[in-house]
Formats: sequence, structure tokens, C-alpha cells
Amino acid sequence: MVGITSYGAYIPLYRIARMTIYQALGWLNPASLLPGEKAVANFDEDSITMAAAAAVDCLHGVEREKVDGLFFATTTTPYKERQNAGIIATALDLRHEARTADFTTSLKAGTGALISAYDAVSSGSAKSVMVCAADCRLGKPGGYQEEIYGDGAAALLLGKDKVIASIEGTFSLTYDFSDVWRAQEDKFNRSWEDRWIRDEGYGKFIGEAISGLMKKYSLAPKDIAKLVFPCVYTGAHASIGKKLGFGAGQIQNHMFTEIGHTGAAYPLMILVAALEEANPGDKIIVASYGNGSDAVLLQVTENIKKLKERRGIKKHLASKKDIGLYEKYVTFREVLGIDTGGRGDEVAPTQMTILWRERKMLLGLCGTKCKSCGTPQYPAQEICANPKCGAVNQMEDYRFSDKTGHLFTYTGDILAFSPSPPAIYGMVNFDGGGRWLFDLTDCELDALQVGMPVELSLRRKFHDANRGVHVYFWKATPFRA
Repeated sequence: MVGITSYGAYIPLYRIARMTIYQALGWLNPASLLPGEKAVANFDEDSITMAAAAAVDCLHGVEREKVDGLFFATTTTPYKERQNAGIIATALDLRHEARTADFTTSLKAGTGALISAYDAVSSGSAKSVMVCAADCRLGKPGGYQEEIYGDGAAALLLGKDKVIASIEGTFSLTYDFSDVWRAQEDKFNRSWEDRWIRDEGYGKFIGEAISGLMKKYSLAPKDIAKLVFPCVYTGAHASIGKKLGFGAGQIQNHMFTEIGHTGAAYPLMILVAALEEANPGDKIIVASYGNGSDAVLLQVTENIKKLKERRGIKKHLASKKDIGLYEKYVTFREVLGIDTGGRGDEVAPTQMTILWRERKMLLGLCGTKCKSCGTPQYPAQEICANPKCGAVNQMEDYRFSDKTGHLFTYTGDILAFSPSPPAIYGMVNFDGGGRWLFDLTDCELDALQVGMPVELSLRRKFHDANRGVHVYFWKATPFRA
């Protein structure tokens, strides 16, 4: 049996109400406005950091040393030529023998990566493969895409042991259908006419893929507990399922009014939400949309009852903060350029040799732990810092990225540049030992307290635009329940 053995998700802390966007642009006719809000990545987040966060959620209770591969699906790769999946695998401290690959340029890249991971495990070439999908797309200010695009990520672990939802079959369609596109030189997505996309695209391709899957495996609508698929047109979303013969209770909530359209991650995020509510024996169909459609049939097993608790979709939806200002949103997305001041431009050239040699320490946040007395240290050391020990060359690798801690001291810096001032940093004492100074993010200075619990989150430390380098490191965030 091959299928999903674990799942995880990530939704950024910040949301922006669509009415906030409309008010900033002077659009105040309620009859023509979309309801709800959408998820907004912080200024130091992108598709890589969100995918890593979803993967951490997915890896809860999993031995990372047994993961044989990581496939990353996105249409918003920070790098066009440098493997993005490799960055995530290094940050997660996976084995360097793990196979990595990027799946991109299509919204169905997430399900494409899922099917490829299924094929790899089924063939025996890998025992366990992680699939991460994340997107952080930009719509032109004042346009429809700005209203609908949200940010988020999902992660699924595939294997043969302790399967919570077996993959029973797949069906794929490919069409060179130009509805939404972004060329090499474009910053914002472009699109064709809405009715064309809704009726000729979503209205036909998703239904054709689901019908093809059901015919291939001799299924009727009554056999399916949940039908999962994305659609930016909420009215069309309901009608697609209805035309296929599914009742309203069988169609999984699209979450469009809560998070927006999260690109390649969207169908997998909806799938995670369905798995959170699933019961053993349930059959689930998940279908994607983008240059055709992939449809995947899953059957939930008894092991879903044994899965350790994680944040998933439910807890991330409940943990949120309104960004408040449209101007802050467009600043975070670098749509609105702002003066960084003299201090903001003082970025030393990125030393690629150091990033390589110290990748385990910098990207993987790995230190050492003394074999003699058990004292953890960061960064890695050869001599134990414990004055009662002092052992030399008795160290083993110790990963801090998945450890929680408590804020020992903190400060707000109003002189250093930050897109979300003030810049905040503080000393973190890790549970189990070890401490380090980290930037703090996803928080307000007035809400911090000495001793409060914090956790680590991979973030974009800075962007060396002159050399085209994204530098990633871990930051501390207040613990999200």
C-alpha cells in the first residue's frame, strides 16, 4: 500500500480584508465586491520559507533521516536557476543523499509532484518522499488578481508504512490553455477574460478529470466522501460538483474567503483540510486546475486515528492577525518601493563559499551536543562549554530548528531599517539547553514579554539584489497555538 503517511500545512499569520483593498482603491460598491479576506506572507516570507514551515508541520513525529526525497511545487520560485527544493531540504536537515526536484510553471504542479512521488515510492526507487507546495503570487495593484491571490503552503509525506490515506489511482489531462500566465520578464501575472477562464477552463477541465478518474475506477458519486478541487469563482465551484452528481455535503470547503487562491498549493491545502475531518474508509478525490487537471483517488485508513496532532489547516486558520493597512501589504510585497535609508543599504557582499561550507549551521541551524554531558551549543563547537565537563572533540550534530524556547531578553531597534519597523531581536534560551540571538518576526514589540515561549521559523534574512542572492536564516516567532 502506497499513500500519504503524514500531512502538514502553513498559512501566514497576517490576513488582509478584501474591503481594506477596496477602500484603498476607492471601490465601495458592495454589490460588486468579493467577501472575506486573504492570507498575506510577511515581508521576510516567500514560497521557500512557507514550504519549509509546512514541511516542519508534516514532519512532526517523523524521523527525518528516513526521508528519501523532497519535491517542491511552486509557480513563484525565488531562483530561476538554483534548485529551490535543495534549499528546503538543507534547511530541514535531510540527508544529502535525498533526491530533490522542483515542479513549476503550472498551477497543477502540486498534484504533478504528488503523482511523481507516488510513482517513485510505488516503483521502489524511494521509500519515503516529501511533497511541498507553496506559492506567493502577485496580482497587479487594483486588479482582480490582487483580490484573489493568497499565500500558503501544504506538505505531504508519501510512503508504504503507516499510510493514513492510500492512493488508489490517478487520472491526468494536459491542455495548452492560456488563461493565466507570467513571462520571464513579468513581475505580475497576466490573464485572459474571466468568463473564458471560468466556463472553458475551470468549468470543463476539472469535471473532465474527475469524470475520467471515476470512469477509470468504476466509481459513482455516492462512493466518494469528499470531493476536493480549487476554484476562484465560488459560484462555479458549487456548480462543478453539482453537475458531476455530488451533493453539497460531499464538496470540501474551498476556503477562498479565508485564505484566497494559493496557487500550486491550493488543492493540496484543501486536501489537508479534508484529511483533518476524514474517517477510516472515506474515499477522497482531489483534483487540480492549471493547463489541464490531475485527479487523484485516495482511501483513508485506520492509521489516521493514530496521527500525531499538528497545526494543519484548522489551527493556522484560527491563528491570524489583520495586517490593517493596504500600504503595509504592498510594501511587504515590494510593490511599493520605499526608501531604506543609509543603514538599509549597508549589506555586505554575500560570501557564497561561507554559505556552502557552513550550510548545516546556517541553513539547517545545526549546532553540537556533548556526548559526555549532553550540553547543546550553537554554533557548532569542538570544546564543551559546560565548565564541569570541558570535553574535547566529543560532539555530535544537534538540530535547533525544531526546538522551542523562551525569550530571555529582547529589544526594538528604531535606527536599523525594517519593512515592518522597529527591527526586533532577542536572546532565546532553548528548551533542553543552548541559546542564541535571533531576529523576531510575526510580532509587535509591545506584545513581547520576557519568558514567553517562542519557536523557530525559516525566513528570508535579506535579498542581495545586486548579486541576485536570497539569504535565508531562522528567526524566532511567538509560539502559535
